[in-house]
Amino acid sequence: MTLEILLALTTFAFVSSITPGPNNLMLMTSGVNFGILRTIPHMLGVALGFMLMVFLVGIGLVQLFDTYPISYTILKIVSIAYLLYLAWKIAMTRKVSKLEGEEQGTPMTFMQAALFQWVNPKAWTMALTAITVYAPQPSTTIGVTIVAVIFGLVNLPSVSVWAYLGQEMSRFLGTPTRVRAFNISAALLLVASLYPLLTPAT
Repeated sequence: MTLEILLALTTFAFVSSITPGPNNLMLMTSGVNFGILRTIPHMLGVALGFMLMVFLVGIGLVQLFDTYPISYTILKIVSIAYLLYLAWKIAMTRKVSKLEGEEQGTPMTFMQAALFQWVNPKAWTMALTAITVYAPQPSTTIGVTIVAVIFGLVNLPSVSVWAYLGQEMSRFLGTPTRVRAFNISAALLLVASLYPLLTPAT
């Protein structure tokens, strides 16, 4: 892999990781409701889970779609259903009440965040683009590993920005009403992220 391709890959990894999407929306919401420290497993699950996804796609998993086209349709249906479920959970989440000593909802775990990558439409787009555009062709295990590691190194600090932003936003969301309004807004944005899946390819 040449230096030019490596720099282009790093730029693509940064831009695609830092821009809004289901992962970043959920991390920001988690930062608002639970703080950045309790969101660390979620952040690690996103970064490491996506890195594994890129690797598996690169070594041939994507060929499953070519061999069995129905598998892509099934993936779309599962993705839509799970994202709608997550949107509902976000909308119903209420911030931890220190006065009442009760907690409504819990942050996403490492494993949940890692598995979420497989039903995240933006993650699939990123992984497929990274492998088809930046991995050496024909793909080799070393080349795919380099692409996956670059994404892992860039992705973690990028997504952490969103969790930190959420934590800082919580300072301005000091009332249950404001937090509820924020969570509902985040849930609606998450639903809106389904648009590419619902729009027929042209």
